[in-house]
Amino acid sequence: MKWFPRALLGLAALSIAVAVSAQDLTGTLKKGKDTGAFTIGYRESSKSFSYLDDQQKPIGYAMDLCMKVFEAVKADLKMPNLKLNLQPVTSSNRIPLLQNGTIDLECGSTTNSVDRQKQVAFGPTYFVINVTAAVKKSSGIKSLADLGGKTISTTAGTTSVTLLRKYDKTKNAEIRSIDAKDHAESFLLLTQDRTSAFIMDDILLAGLIANSANPGDYTILTNESLRTEPYSMMLRKDDPQFKALVDKTIGQVMKSGEINTLYAKWFTKPIPPKGVNMNFPETPAIKEAFANPSDKGVE
Repeated sequence: MKWFPRALLGLAALSIAVAVSAQDLTGTLKKGKDTGAFTIGYRESSKSFSYLDDQQKPIGYAMDLCMKVFEAVKADLKMPNLKLNLQPVTSSNRIPLLQNGTIDLECGSTTNSVDRQKQVAFGPTYFVINVTAAVKKSSGIKSLADLGGKTISTTAGTTSVTLLRKYDKTKNAEIRSIDAKDHAESFLLLTQDRTSAFIMDDILLAGLIANSANPGDYTILTNESLRTEPYSMMLRKDDPQFKALVDKTIGQVMKSGEINTLYAKWFTKPIPPKGVNMNFPETPAIKEAFANPSDKGVE
């Protein structure tokens, strides 16, 4: 019977090891282990990053990258059956829902800024955009300076209006704004002539125009930019374990060159549901972001 105490001792040691391993987990990874689930926050109209297809399923470039992270979480936790939850978010509620634990990772078209880094953390930059305006060709608006005295639309929770008011050519002009709940509604205001311009990131404007009923009616003011901004996935602040996993996972996608395949899939080829091609090849700034992964935010 001497084997019996030794067996018990072995089982006890194993139990302690498992307990210690579980205790070593912190933040998002511990939450996933404890709840058996991981929640991705997605956008409903941020083409080609995160949007709904004709089956109301969230798809897009950001969603593909976030699914890479989800698979990495499953592998890291050794939980192949970890449940994936999908939660729609908006520009206004994405940070609060991340902070309160409703979502674990926000996947869309979110600018990584130094100001936002006071509230949340970001993964490596996966896109670089210019903030500018979409207008109707018939409006006669040729530059940002022409927006003085006009009413413009933008999306609540974004930086667009603040940037426009700081812009030196228009800061002394009276610019009225309507803050819509999402990008689709902001663009609708422009199509209905309720606003003279929609201020937003160039790639989002390109997507909305390409998917509109009359793409030829609109133009983007490409000769000027309010600011160049990096996009990235957003995660909770002060969560070093999960942050390290996100950085490693997305960094590997970039270093391996797989990122170029994903980029081409969503920005230089026809995309669902209408088969529209964004025709937005990688810019020098985007290529630089892929070559040297960084979570540096814009001032």
